[in-house]
Amino acid sequence: MTIIDLLLKEIEQEVQTTRKMLSIVPNNKYDWRPHAKSMTIKQLTNHIAELPGWLTMTITTDGLDFAANPYEPTNADNTADVLEIFENTYADGYAHVQGADEAELEKPWTLRNGDHILSARTKYGTIRMTLGQLIHHRAQLGVFLRLLNVPIPGSYGPSADELEQMKQYV
Repeated sequence: MTIIDLLLKEIEQEVQTTRKMLSIVPNNKYDWRPHAKSMTIKQLTNHIAELPGWLTMTITTDGLDFAANPYEPTNADNTADVLEIFENTYADGYAHVQGADEAELEKPWTLRNGDHILSARTKYGTIRMTLGQLIHHRAQLGVFLRLLNVPIPGSYGPSADELEQMKQYV
């Protein structure tokens, strides 16, 4: 199995889990945030939905300079639209990783804001960082939803909510 094959398998696994989490966000909670310093659910879900787009950007560019390309987030305010963005960025990102060759993954990729270097990694390292960010922000969303008493799906095994349901059938 090649590195690309391993990455594609990991991407698909994380996307399946993320899709489950995004699909349970109540439409009437998009303006909610647990703390003044936290993102709103709208900001967080849009960011999560955009993250697979970094796979495409990593394969097709040598980096991103926020000073030259200011970030303009998507603005979906309901679950159906967030999921559509997510599915589109995922399909495009997956296709670009699938079409890459191993030599491409060894090339450098730099995230910067003008002269300030935020991250300098290989393209492989940037793809792994992107998956890490997807997992991190998905976990944040899980905490937000837990605070709203929304039952949470499992990520790498059953959640407490799923275990509770299982006990009802035993």
